[in-house]
Amino acid sequence: MAWAHVGDDVYGDDPTVKDLEAETAALLGKDDAVYMPTGTMTNQVGIRAHTEAGDAVLFDQNAHVYLLEGGAPAAYSGILPRLLPGVRGIFTSEDVVAAVGQPHPFFPSTVSAPVKLLCLENTHNGGGGTIWPIDQLKAVTAVGRDLGLNLHLDGARLWHASAATGIDLLEYAGPFDTVSVCFSKALGAPVGSCLAGSAELVARARRFKQQVGGGFRQAGIVAAGALHALRNHRDRLPEVHANAKRFAEAVSQFDGIDLNPEGVETNIVRLRLTGLRSAAFVDQAYDFGLHVLPSGVDGVRAVFYLDISAEDTERAIAVVAKVLAEV
Repeated sequence: MAWAHVGDDVYGDDPTVKDLEAETAALLGKDDAVYMPTGTMTNQVGIRAHTEAGDAVLFDQNAHVYLLEGGAPAAYSGILPRLLPGVRGIFTSEDVVAAVGQPHPFFPSTVSAPVKLLCLENTHNGGGGTIWPIDQLKAVTAVGRDLGLNLHLDGARLWHASAATGIDLLEYAGPFDTVSVCFSKALGAPVGSCLAGSAELVARARRFKQQVGGGFRQAGIVAAGALHALRNHRDRLPEVHANAKRFAEAVSQFDGIDLNPEGVETNIVRLRLTGLRSAAFVDQAYDFGLHVLPSGVDGVRAVFYLDISAEDTERAIAVVAKVLAEV
């Protein structure tokens, strides 16, 4: 990063950013990609690029883009969220068909908000790092396409899905018009995401990136970290997954924790406390040096990333045991 070749990204002349965008687009099988500061920005610019105010967009009921991005779909794009009843973030073709409905000449087409976009999330944060089964992903996106919908993938952790299953990124990304990917989700980069898609859509997205203040100057400084992560750290993700699995298997044996370790597919562990509120648990864990997040009244989220070692994982397990014993 200190020695990055830089230019002015607003003018499209930062060579490191251009290299990162080109390599990301190639990995995902898209024409082009645009680098932005955050995954929230790439998701929201992607939604904006596909819609106009008043359009309806289909999301899983616990989608990150719906629940955890500051209300941006409504505030920025002015769209109407239509929620799908996913199970750990995974929904069905029938769910999509039911949400879109069947037009009939007796019912005015101007009454309901037109459904324009279908969004998927892979892996799914709220579901605990769950991976979309590839056959189900293809079936759902095929139905969406048949219904005339545009398709966006929140693939912040798409690297994890590919690392865990061996399925190529091209296969996961192929059905989608736009794909958002993040370079800091266990890849080790400090900041940044890309939105990939057709040349036309990415050109439109660049306008909205600038509109929301995403124009960098010497962005190659941070893009160099993302480029290094992309080139060198994807093969290390199984290490991260192994630590998450080890943690899940160990803490699932503790009294006071409800967790099925078989459901831990990648780097996120979501557990439920059976006799303790999550706020008290995470406060005490923090005092002991373990940083986890509360999720509702009794839920806790633990996320494993590149800098967490096997030794750190054992320390984390010990801290959980200590907290359960003392609180």
